[in-house]
Amino acid sequence: MATSVAARESTWARTRRRLEAGLRSRPPRSPWRARAKARIAYLEVQLSREKAKPLTDDRKALLAGTAAHLGKAGSAADETFGWRRLWSGSTAQEGVWSNLRSADVLLFQLASDAKAAGRVGEIMALVKRHLDKDDPQRVGLALRIRHLVSGELTRADRELLTRALDSAYAALDAELARVRSLRNILWTATFVVLLGVAGLALYGWFSPRSLSLCFAPKLGPGDAANGIVCPSRDYGKKSVGGVPSNFAQSRDILTVEIAGLAGAAFTVIASLRHIRGTSAPYKLPLASAVLKFPTGALSAFLGVLLIRGAFVPGLSDLDSRAQVLAWAAVFGAAQHLVTRLVDDRAQMTLSEVGRPTDSVVDPESAAVMEGSVREEAWTQGTPAVQDGDGEGPRRDPVKKGPAEQPEGPAAR
Repeated sequence: MATSVAARESTWARTRRRLEAGLRSRPPRSPWRARAKARIAYLEVQLSREKAKPLTDDRKALLAGTAAHLGKAGSAADETFGWRRLWSGSTAQEGVWSNLRSADVLLFQLASDAKAAGRVGEIMALVKRHLDKDDPQRVGLALRIRHLVSGELTRADRELLTRALDSAYAALDAELARVRSLRNILWTATFVVLLGVAGLALYGWFSPRSLSLCFAPKLGPGDAANGIVCPSRDYGKKSVGGVPSNFAQSRDILTVEIAGLAGAAFTVIASLRHIRGTSAPYKLPLASAVLKFPTGALSAFLGVLLIRGAFVPGLSDLDSRAQVLAWAAVFGAAQHLVTRLVDDRAQMTLSEVGRPTDSVVDPESAAVMEGSVREEAWTQGTPAVQDGDGEGPRRDPVKKGPAEQPEGPAAR
């Protein structure tokens, strides 16, 4: 007993030493946590550099806010959630990345004009990917892009850059929230359909005659009688003339659903060629693929039941157990006609995350054209200078000499 107590105390002492040394007792449990830890460490270095500069009241407030956001991000990355770990990963990711983005916005306000000008291209790229082309902040940023890149930052320019960066991050959070919402809907639908499939199998197990999937083929006068055909067994000639539901087995519905699962698995494998890798979290393609399995089992049961009820012309009776299972697999694969729409919706939602929107045609094109004009003017030896109001380029006026007098009688 004393040995076990000493062992526990030594284990706790080692763990405490690791924590005091700034090391975790174990590595991150998932790749996104490792990336988050790396980003936190990078921003902490940037924060330490800003702390070394002269402090004012504004800088102290920004430094304290940045440290608070980084602390919350680190706590969310280390959160285990205990028995709720399977469905609490999204909460941890939201807590980590939202706090990291807020810390980045605060650090940008602490940066010098030179560093802020160096991030103009990065901010403009974020704005183009996440803000609409008619967004006022994007339009205003495009109008001032030439002055911002040159480093001529005013207080209003810094505020515009800060607000644009914050808005771009907020739009990114909204896009990821739509991905998470669709993922949750798909997992909920999968769970509900799975409950329905399991309920049908359980009901058929205890009351097989209520949902009988057995057939009594109607043969011609010269054909040999096959008897009763069920998904799990063929009864042969001894059952000729019997009632099909009396021969139903407890495992008939379960057998049909398994055949439908096999058909759905084939469509999942075939659909993998359309799945593309994505940097967005929440594993939306996986949720879309898993939904196909219970849907295939359900569609197999419904398809065989429709044949049993003579709903499909020409397929009122099946001749053998192999035919029943084959049609169950076909109906299981046919679920792709419905779930394909879900796949398209999932791919569209993923493509909307960080998709570059159309450019602001007038301001952005004008800035690009103006830069081309200035470069062309410089190469020709007549550098362009700005007007007093900074709205466009103009060339240095060229002084003309006196006009030559025409030769002729008047000149003489």
